[in-house]
Amino acid sequence: MPVAGIIWSQFWIFLVLFAGVSYIGFIAPRWRAARSLEHLDEWGLGGRRFGTVVTWFLLGGDLYTAYTFVAVPALVFAKGAVGLFAIPYTIVVYPLVYLLMPRLWQIASNRGYVTASDYVNERFDSRFLALLVAITGLVATMPYIALQMYGIEVVLGQMGLPVEAALIVAFLVLAVFTYLSGLRAPALIAIVKDALIWIVVIVAIVYIPWHLGGFHNIFAKVPAENQTLAPGANAAYASLALGSALALFLYPHVMTGVFASQSRKTIKRNAAILPAYSFLLGLIALLGFMAIAASVKPNTDFGNNSAVPALFAQLFPDWFAGFAFAAIAIGALVPASIMSIAAANLFSRNIWRDYIRPQTDPAQEARVAKIASLLVKVGALIFILAVPATDVINFQLAGGVWMLQTLPAVFLALYVPWLNRNAVIAGWVVGIGWGTVMLAQESFKVSTHSVLGWNVYIALAAVVANVIVVVGGSGLAYALGWRPTHHLTASDYEPIAAPTLDRDPLHLEPQPS
Repeated sequence: MPVAGIIWSQFWIFLVLFAGVSYIGFIAPRWRAARSLEHLDEWGLGGRRFGTVVTWFLLGGDLYTAYTFVAVPALVFAKGAVGLFAIPYTIVVYPLVYLLMPRLWQIASNRGYVTASDYVNERFDSRFLALLVAITGLVATMPYIALQMYGIEVVLGQMGLPVEAALIVAFLVLAVFTYLSGLRAPALIAIVKDALIWIVVIVAIVYIPWHLGGFHNIFAKVPAENQTLAPGANAAYASLALGSALALFLYPHVMTGVFASQSRKTIKRNAAILPAYSFLLGLIALLGFMAIAASVKPNTDFGNNSAVPALFAQLFPDWFAGFAFAAIAIGALVPASIMSIAAANLFSRNIWRDYIRPQTDPAQEARVAKIASLLVKVGALIFILAVPATDVINFQLAGGVWMLQTLPAVFLALYVPWLNRNAVIAGWVVGIGWGTVMLAQESFKVSTHSVLGWNVYIALAAVVANVIVVVGGSGLAYALGWRPTHHLTASDYEPIAAPTLDRDPLHLEPQPS
């Protein structure tokens, strides 16, 4: 991409902050020192020892990514109020988290699961169904990682840097500290990242309206049709919010953040306090209206997705614009790192160990995961450099559609004991197949489709069909006398009594003589 000339006052602030958090990533293994990073429990889940505060920052970094910072206001900038669907969906999701995730965390802790596919394997006694869930997670995660790198690419381009060379350097830094430090690196960086983003948003929400003559003047300059939903858009808005909420915590990187928590109470507390990020997201979304009021001209290379960086460059002093760009780029490092770790955990546990090398020991399992995390990031880098950005975004929409089709195998299975594994597999095939057909009919350009006269989120329509097949097929199988087989009992979902709790399931600590 052409370089208009580096804005050095922005670049030096950006470089100092980026280098600082990269250093934190390299020294992360010294923080809450691991018993051994040669075990997946430590490298991939941080030893399952993250408390309420660290988990809050880690999940915040997981869920509210650099692309969220760029894409949500860009959608508001381009399409108006429909872009605000992201706010109710991040409110709806937390009651679901409070209900579902402590139970899933508990069985993962009791049984030593690292991925959701580990749970599916034992819950349904089916390596094949676990493989389908793992592949779905891997396919959905790859474009998501690429989009984090796209967020970095946007701010690099705004500063006038040679984008491809700078992006490769950022990738190398990310790859090395993730390989060396595992989940501890993004967990520690997330604290700094969130502090930077909160500072930028608070300053922006005060300074920019002041500069533009107040909120009343901002909304006066936004066309009235952009401030409300278009006729007939209610179903799309509501289904996008609900479907996105159901899919969010099925993503492998979010599961990784949850499984790394130290207790059920940690999950429940975070379900109560994470909505603070929804407030932050609401403020971020308003930046789209501010960009309209400021008559921002997006970068031609990145289109509407550059609306917020262009707004910052236009209205902030150069030094603070550099600070804001660093916050966005650092906001990409955390989720990209967690996503690559989550994808590596899936590959190591549910493909390599289950299908390629069943006798893999814990140290080999961790080494395979580390190598896989590098390969995943290389794939994401090639993806973002080779595929037009608009197409990358469309692939991510497809990822959400596919990811939601694992809901029966993971979430529904937590509370419905009579589900039949063949019915769940059939439901997955129906959901993935119909969802993909609808995406193809929309040329992979939008995530909504007309179903029975309603324009709805494709993922939600597909998962409804999926659940109908799962419940109907399971009910029929049960009526015919087929009973589900699995290795779990009701006690596996309950806390282990303190005197018998094995706090060292990998036997890494010295044993008493």
